[in-house]
Amino acid sequence: MKFKVLTLGCKVNHAESSGLASVLRGMQLEEAGSAADADIFIVNSCAVTAESVRKTKQLLRSLKKKNPDAKRILTGCWPQAFPEDDFSEADFVTGTKNREALLDWITAQSDLPQKNIPTYSSGDVFSTLPCADTTRTRAFLKIQDGCNQFCSYCIIPFARGRCRSMPPERLQTEIRNLAAAGFREIVLTGINIGFFGMDTGQTLADAVELCAAEEGIIRVRLGSLEPERMDADTLRRFAACEKFCPQFHLSLQSGSDSVLKRMNRRYDTAQYRALAAEIHRLFPDAALTTDVIVGFPGETDAEFEETCRFVQEIGFTKVHVFPYSAREGTRAAKFPDQVPQDVKTRRSAKLTALANEIRRKHLEQFVGRTVSVLVEGRKQQNAQRFYQGHTPDGTLVKIFPENAEKGLQNSAICVTIEAYEDDCLCGVPTAD
Repeated sequence: MKFKVLTLGCKVNHAESSGLASVLRGMQLEEAGSAADADIFIVNSCAVTAESVRKTKQLLRSLKKKNPDAKRILTGCWPQAFPEDDFSEADFVTGTKNREALLDWITAQSDLPQKNIPTYSSGDVFSTLPCADTTRTRAFLKIQDGCNQFCSYCIIPFARGRCRSMPPERLQTEIRNLAAAGFREIVLTGINIGFFGMDTGQTLADAVELCAAEEGIIRVRLGSLEPERMDADTLRRFAACEKFCPQFHLSLQSGSDSVLKRMNRRYDTAQYRALAAEIHRLFPDAALTTDVIVGFPGETDAEFEETCRFVQEIGFTKVHVFPYSAREGTRAAKFPDQVPQDVKTRRSAKLTALANEIRRKHLEQFVGRTVSVLVEGRKQQNAQRFYQGHTPDGTLVKIFPENAEKGLQNSAICVTIEAYEDDCLCGVPTAD
């Protein structure tokens, strides 16, 4: 039997899909090379916006047309957050809580109900799937799940339950297994990783230090962070760790205090500004990236301009701009003064242009410099063959060695940057 996993949404979803594929291979199932070859499709869904659900439905219909005889399993955040929705395009449906249900269904399809979506409760414990990555260079290790924040625009607490963390002994085992498998970098990820350890007596700094202590691991990186969970002591512990990568993705969402309050975010711009200053003091070469929502209900032109000025002031190395999308089930969807679509589109374009110019200047300052790159694999694009990897601050680098057959994968090398293009740097290995 052959399977194919298709994923929508965040890095956590992708990490979980990778783990699902690993479990299925362990069950002696074969991964299909194409949709036409698959006997089973597993669609790991996102529910952040209505658009993400629309894309999931479209994908399910497309798979039915491409391969009508294959079974389609729907899992992930969409069914968990909206269990009463119409899932008629899928043969079996489960959410994020009980991934084992889809494994049971695969082995005994006719004997089980077509939907199994248990709800979350306050006593739930952390569960995870094994980490898997065929590159054997960079492992995304999910150490936390759930969210307690209930931002007014966000459905995730309903799709993922309350905060819970990987137990200390399990974390140690996972880190050792990844090192033994040949991974060189661990990216700690989760729904809200700043809350890691609140239920187990640990902190995120403890997790970073555990990774760094493992022989064979040469880099430790963090996923997305919430500003209110970062403090000076945590940052100092990160700075004391030589293997820590100074890449901080700190979700902003708005540079206007009045909008942040309506969003039910737990910080203001003064706190965010102070945190950014402390990061740059401790990590002079840090990359500070973020997400911004434009056109949130009630956002005025003046509030939007506050966000533009704040983005420029902080000097983010990268900004992901999202026009607000009303999400059924959230408080903000019922707020008055919803911003017209044409206004959201215009504001998105303006902020994106500003962010792109800041990004261009960030990439430009690398030209002529030598940087450390952990090589993750070979690529081919437009008849060009090259290696690629990331700098410690998370910038993608294309590497064009004189001999493209040279075994660079999984190595940390010095690269002299000669140019930049689109969203990445281009360089050559530095001569010894």
